[in-house]
Amino acid sequence: MAQYLISFNDEWVPEHTEEELGAKSVAGRAVIAEMEDAGVFIFSNGALDASTAICSVEAKDGEPIFSDGPYAETKEHLGGFAVIDAPDDATARYWAGRLAVALNWPQELHRFPDFERPNPTETA
Repeated sequence: MAQYLISFNDEWVPEHTEEELGAKSVAGRAVIAEMEDAGVFIFSNGALDASTAICSVEAKDGEPIFSDGPYAETKEHLGGFAVIDAPDDATARYWAGRLAVALNWPQELHRFPDFERPNPTETA
């Protein structure tokens, strides 16, 4: 199984009334419930935009430098996402498509690279 990120950019979401956004939220949560039932769901969250950014962090001379708020030049912000564990790209595409249809705005699908990670219980 591979892990995938299904996400949308806040800029991709067209203008909606509060009522319309509420209906989209219900539809999106219904797809998340289907993902849970199918055993592919790992984690999701949403309503992310510039207002939710706590800080930006850059490295300078090997030290982190924190600045309040989002990175100044950033115009696009992650709007929401779901992380799933799927057996193949076709299954991941299916779920990304389900969210795109339920929300009626574009979704982007990424496969997380499968890096070898050391087992934390093993000692060298």
